[in-house]
Amino acid sequence: MKNQTMSSETGYGMTDYSRKTSWYQIPDAAREVDTIYIYATEYIMGSFEEGSPDYATLDNEEMLQGVAGEYMMHASAFADATNVFVPYYRQAGLRYAGEIHKKTGDVNAALSGMPYDDITAALDYYFENCNGGRPFIIAGHSQGSSMVLLLLSKYFKDHPEYCKRMVVAYPIGYSVTKEYLAANPHLKFATGETDTGVIVSWNTEGPKNVEDNAVNVVVLPNAISINPLNWKLDETYAPASANLGSLLLNEETGEADIGDLGADAQLNLARGVVVTNAKVVPLPEGEAEVAASFFGPDGRHDCDYIYYYNNIRDNVAKRIAAYKAGR
Repeated sequence: MKNQTMSSETGYGMTDYSRKTSWYQIPDAAREVDTIYIYATEYIMGSFEEGSPDYATLDNEEMLQGVAGEYMMHASAFADATNVFVPYYRQAGLRYAGEIHKKTGDVNAALSGMPYDDITAALDYYFENCNGGRPFIIAGHSQGSSMVLLLLSKYFKDHPEYCKRMVVAYPIGYSVTKEYLAANPHLKFATGETDTGVIVSWNTEGPKNVEDNAVNVVVLPNAISINPLNWKLDETYAPASANLGSLLLNEETGEADIGDLGADAQLNLARGVVVTNAKVVPLPEGEAEVAASFFGPDGRHDCDYIYYYNNIRDNVAKRIAAYKAGR
């Protein structure tokens, strides 16, 4: 996948987003609103191999396969109501992101070079050639959500002409902190189900993570979450009966089906997370051990989207309707 040009300023090749091979998906603009989706860490097990690079190349097979799976299980929640754009980017591997987190307390230093330059180049191309003045949503998961938060604080601050058309941001699976909001007064966290121009985010954990005060690399001090079942900021319990449907991968067909995982939700304000008693979705052998070391013994990081899939899909439609009504 040779789609890079050299930059004397950065010392590494700059990705050319005018090439279709630099995108997982550039859709036809059939709907009135777009979504830009930035994927999570998909360069995972390969990043721990001896001599592996800190960042994935654009033709990294593990990342490419992971992006396809993540589109089906996460980004597709936006596909009913929006045109979903997904750029490839040279992301930090899980090993390197973990090393940076241990040194600094978050992963931003791992993202602020090549990954950030790739995504901002993708956004430049998107707004200049693909957007056509339409309102948009920006969303992600995990590393992708950390990137969304970095973009909101820098790129969109520098481009208020774009920011004013943002329906909502969904940086799910990474912490939005009180300090982040204080440092970025142009940004607001959601207060309900239909407010627009706001940030909607949560991190999901099982009870044992909370009981053990487990280390979870995506849960930062003074984190804020919103409950994805009742869209409240307090500890009001939302039973699984409020869940409109979780997304389950059918191992026989390879397709995703709506089902019931018993995914309830209650905020723990002290930790800033959503706590659920939902069924645990098993990870492949090897990945489960790595996930526990990063997200705690009862981390539900991989299920931030799938537990609440239909509620996210419903919420996207409601916020778009509110945005259109307020124009």
